[in-house]
Amino acid sequence: MVGRGGKATLIAVAVVLAWLVIGGVSGPYAGRLSEVATNDNAAFLPTDAEATRAQDLAAEFVDRQTIPALVVYERSSGITDADRQRVGADAARFAQIPGVVTPLPPPIPSDDGQALQVVVPVDDAEGEEIGTVVEQLRDITGGDRDGLTVDVSGPAGLLADLIEVFSAIDGPLLLVTLVVVLVILLIVYRSPVLWIFPLLAAGMSYALASVFVYLLADADVVKLNGQAQGILTVLVFGAGTDYALLLIARYREELHRHDRPWDAMKTAWKGAAPAIIASGGTVIVSLLCLLLSSLNSNRALGPVAAIGIAATLLVMLTFLPALLVLGGRWAFWPRRPRADQADPRAEHGIWSRVAGFVARHARPIWLTTAVVLALLTLGLTQLGATTLGQSDLFTQRTDSVDGQEVISRHYPAGTGSPATIFTTEQTARQVAQVAKDVPGVADVRPLPAGPPEENAAPKVVDGRVQLEATLADPPDSDGAERTIRELRVAVHQVPGADAVVGGFTAINVDTSDAAKRDQNVIIPVVLVVIAVILALLLRALLAPLLLIATVLLSFAATLGLCALLFRHVFDFPGVDSSFPLFAFVFLVALGIDYNIFLMSRVREESVKRGTRAGVLAGLAVTGGVITSAGIVLAATFSALAVLPLVVLVELGTAVAVGVLIDTIIVRSLLVPALAYDIGPKIWWPGRLSRANGEREARGAG
Repeated sequence: MVGRGGKATLIAVAVVLAWLVIGGVSGPYAGRLSEVATNDNAAFLPTDAEATRAQDLAAEFVDRQTIPALVVYERSSGITDADRQRVGADAARFAQIPGVVTPLPPPIPSDDGQALQVVVPVDDAEGEEIGTVVEQLRDITGGDRDGLTVDVSGPAGLLADLIEVFSAIDGPLLLVTLVVVLVILLIVYRSPVLWIFPLLAAGMSYALASVFVYLLADADVVKLNGQAQGILTVLVFGAGTDYALLLIARYREELHRHDRPWDAMKTAWKGAAPAIIASGGTVIVSLLCLLLSSLNSNRALGPVAAIGIAATLLVMLTFLPALLVLGGRWAFWPRRPRADQADPRAEHGIWSRVAGFVARHARPIWLTTAVVLALLTLGLTQLGATTLGQSDLFTQRTDSVDGQEVISRHYPAGTGSPATIFTTEQTARQVAQVAKDVPGVADVRPLPAGPPEENAAPKVVDGRVQLEATLADPPDSDGAERTIRELRVAVHQVPGADAVVGGFTAINVDTSDAAKRDQNVIIPVVLVVIAVILALLLRALLAPLLLIATVLLSFAATLGLCALLFRHVFDFPGVDSSFPLFAFVFLVALGIDYNIFLMSRVREESVKRGTRAGVLAGLAVTGGVITSAGIVLAATFSALAVLPLVVLVELGTAVAVGVLIDTIIVRSLLVPALAYDIGPKIWWPGRLSRANGEREARGAG
């Protein structure tokens, strides 16, 4: 007959084997996410955006929609006949590349005679294969030669460089994340064995999340892009390790109180699971609020990241406990906990001293930390959210950036990527004249019905004409965006024109406007959702409001500090328009995690000891594990810096800085000092506020 301990072992073995089978099936999908990712910004625009309507109209004027690659040749001493022959030979080879739409327009010489530009239309249906087409263009040109520089730029060149950056997610980013987590776990546990369990569980979480994300993206239910894919990687490993640290810390405590690991795990699971579930649920619901976004890219990130957290919760509350039960006490070797009924606070000497410091100086501590964080918020004046230009998008030089700079030196910077204006045939001349008069517009020409010739008749489709407006500024610059806004105002005022303005720059403008709208809608919703979850968990109203206030202060301080770092240390020109919303969702959702871990334990201890004693006990026993969890999460998000993309470096830096502020200042000092100073009223209007108040009043008497 199998005893109780033997039955528990059999259950743990069955759970582990079941998960290993699931991991074997889902594991291969972790390396295949790039196959179903797309990085076309236009596909992420809301359907009612003007640039989206322009794209729909543009499709009617061509047999195939294209995205231009701009191959630019430059010789500072002047283009020679030999150079022209080389350009002609290259252009003939360009036309043979599958995916290039022919015939190619003739090379465009610059007015100063120092450059030639070949516009190579690439079939938009190529999707991610546009990167392959651009790579072949670069292979044909062969790079610089005898003083003639050659670069492949334009929207297709930029997209190819982005695809190359995001291709690093499946390999280098995952590897760096694994190494970072491994090193920190070795430092935290000082055990050659224990680190295996949380890392194996985090890997299982990533595999499980990957299979669901792959299937949804493959079925076109969500649009996965490289940014969401990178965030999924660091989020699963960071949050998963956090949950593992919390469960393992509680399990270690209970091993001091129970002889059998199974009994210790049951008690630890009951104590830690509510906080872990509340934490994960808060993050999931906050991420799903991104479904309210008008941008498809944001709507995709929400469910992708939420799937990652849901998979992590499931694995960490089933697979990890089974592994730990099978590992028993030896998993903690050489510091194996004994069933000695030791007070858990005895193992946390440093944090017991921190708790004592908080008890002696509660009010000065929370006032001082609040003032310091408030001062950091002054840096917000340096933030300046904008749309990053092509030359500012990468942390290192790329061929597309170099090419855009060459184009800007010798041509109207918008050459090759014009704004498109669609208007009625009757008003086409008037709209073209109005558009030419807009500052920042270098030239306006109709799309011809046949070969491009002087005074060629415009192509008319369903009574509409397409005009192409060449901008004076680079298509991804602030100047070009201002021109598009002014151009829209001007052409919309032409009676009967029903004008629609689109193109590359217009996409950036509409994306930026949608991002601002999303901030105003989603941020309040996330705050309300978090407040409700905290109220249910803590069974109080005052405590949730104070916790949200501290996290908001921490968020503002983080953005203020990051603004100073970005401008004066990293020398970044600004932040992308999507940055504030992404930073808010991750920092507030993840930052509230640590308050949940702390205050759920404080409440548990308050029931037994009274509020002020409960605050000190909760801080002492959770201080080490929450600090370790914060360092792990900060380090994993820092791994985004391996991708040479400014927006991801900024997001990774902001989350890392914010998590450290939350962990070290807000959760360790501000929140416990504030809760200690307020006392039992922190649980208002719950029953605990009255019971504790009476208990502490009697103690004082």
